[in-house]
Amino acid sequence: MTGEAHPIRIGVQLQPQHADYASIRRAAAEAEEIGVDVVFNWDHFYPLYGPPDGAHFECWTMLGAWAEATERVEIGALVTCNSYRNPQLLADMARTVDHISGGRLILGIGSGWFERDYDEYGYDFGTAGGRLDALARDLPLIRDRWARLNPPPTRDIPVLIGGGGERKTLRIVAEHASIWHGFGDPETVAHKHAVLDEWCAKVGRDPGEIERSAGVSPKPGRLPEDVADYAAGAQALYDVGTRLFTVGVGGPRYDLGPLRDLVAWRDSHPQG
Repeated sequence: MTGEAHPIRIGVQLQPQHADYASIRRAAAEAEEIGVDVVFNWDHFYPLYGPPDGAHFECWTMLGAWAEATERVEIGALVTCNSYRNPQLLADMARTVDHISGGRLILGIGSGWFERDYDEYGYDFGTAGGRLDALARDLPLIRDRWARLNPPPTRDIPVLIGGGGERKTLRIVAEHASIWHGFGDPETVAHKHAVLDEWCAKVGRDPGEIERSAGVSPKPGRLPEDVADYAAGAQALYDVGTRLFTVGVGGPRYDLGPLRDLVAWRDSHPQG
């Protein structure tokens, strides 16, 4: 696997929790002004951190608003839960946001994991294996619907798949994704890259076609304000082939300081 075909990109996940929408919208605009490449939210119905019944907003209606509120950045969910929407409907939603944004949507998708969402909204939680099988079943349906929609998407919408399972998830990535997103230290991420490359060989896919993405955070025990840690962490992940680096930021105060450090690191880094 080589990352040379993909430029360094910086993303931010604006977690839609513990904040009013005006604050979230301002954070998206500020992130675009700072110079990030991608602005993500997430697809949950309740906060993942902090007070469990705190303020929270829905993913895809927000992405439609972001499509109008931003001009340059790509937008998407990190990640959409495949269980929450019929795949044909999700394809149409993604195509619509693609058009509203002028071709800036990334379809980030995963098999789902947050059991409270399922229980509260009446979805069948099932098993992890069953949810992964459903993801593998639905991704071709999404692409087939894109091919039949009028008008079609403005571009071949990039599909980002999140997750690190080596037996099923990375096989699905090899078969369907243009971006893989994972978490972990550089050694863990390097191992996952090697497994993904093996799956690409098995399914006849060029591994260089798949952009490698990872979350970036400070070293254990350090504070988020230690922004220099983010560039150091990104460099270590870059050295094992990662090219898209995303920081998660939550409300009510969206501190985007680390993004400035990462954007400066990106801009000073030799590309290629």
